[in-house]
Amino acid sequence: MHLFSSSNIILLAAFLAVPTSTHRAADESGFTPIFDGQTLTGWHVSPKSGHSRASGNKTGGRWVVENGAIIGSQDIPGNGGLVITDEQFGDFEVVLEMNNDFGPDSGLFLRSTEDGKAWQAMIDYHAGGNLMGVYGEGLGGKPHVRNFTFLNEVTKIKLDPAPVPLPVLVESWPYFWRHGQWNELRARIVHNPPTITTWINGVKIMEWSETTVRHPEKGGIALQVHGGGNSSKQFVRYRNIRVKRL
Repeated sequence: MHLFSSSNIILLAAFLAVPTSTHRAADESGFTPIFDGQTLTGWHVSPKSGHSRASGNKTGGRWVVENGAIIGSQDIPGNGGLVITDEQFGDFEVVLEMNNDFGPDSGLFLRSTEDGKAWQAMIDYHAGGNLMGVYGEGLGGKPHVRNFTFLNEVTKIKLDPAPVPLPVLVESWPYFWRHGQWNELRARIVHNPPTITTWINGVKIMEWSETTVRHPEKGGIALQVHGGGNSSKQFVRYRNIRVKRL
């Protein structure tokens, strides 16, 4: 008699492949909501980044609140932008839940300026993209570190060389990452030059330390809809956004 199906073995392997110490991020105490689940109070849309060129930098994409989530999309084909906190943050940890369509290019911006210069925890949720790698948005594209890349389907990935190897087996990805459901993304940034650490569903994904000061020590927390192409009928969705000052 077989006690385990092949799918159960793969699911078990996904978690056996991860050291116990990386499963959970920091203590959950000390976090406060920065999104009330009903309005964009405390946030504003910025059309000042290069992602809003299609509108002549007059609009910054479409951002609304529905069913307890911030929902973003291009407002006209090719025109994206940012929704950014009114408040500035220095050293902090931010956590949110994400349930995006597979196709739009998004991002979680840390210490963002109004024109979108930031340390980005990547949410490039599309073929050729990545989740929770670290990218210098508007900072010359450096760093750009990722430990996996999506293939043509959301369930298929390939490994990339990185300072932190992906702690999930490739064949386990469809069980670890639950497309069409809410998944937790988390990022921490401290010091300047910063050290940036990211997690997916409680598992540490990336850690990167800069060696020179290239960006201000404070900025907003922002969510992005990428400009270019035509993803006006596809959507990014974020909810339960909380932050802890460090």
